[in-house]
Amino acid sequence: MKLRQPTDFLILEALEDKGRNVATNLSAHTDKSRKNINTRLPVLEDYGLVEKIGPAERSGLYEITSLGKAALVYQDQYNEVDDFEELIEGPSAGAGEASNTAASFARGDEDSDEE
Repeated sequence: MKLRQPTDFLILEALEDKGRNVATNLSAHTDKSRKNINTRLPVLEDYGLVEKIGPAERSGLYEITSLGKAALVYQDQYNEVDDFEELIEGPSAGAGEASNTAASFARGDEDSDEE
């Protein structure tokens, strides 16, 4: 996962703060060009950080995913880790309980212990 800083994180922040949106509005919220936003949104979608939603297939309406929210939680660690994707997707088997809980919360996973 290769994110472009600060643009990609600004897009994710705008989608989290303002809700689902289109490139024109995201451009205004991020002070980045519409062309730049239109270039980055499909990349972020490929990474699973945003999702293109309807109603029409070509509507250009996007929303942030739980993985995108996790990326924002761990944004400050982006340059410090070798595999940012692994960090935001969650710890591998054998990792500590505290980091597993934080990653699950960031991704929006439901707690399986609660009824």
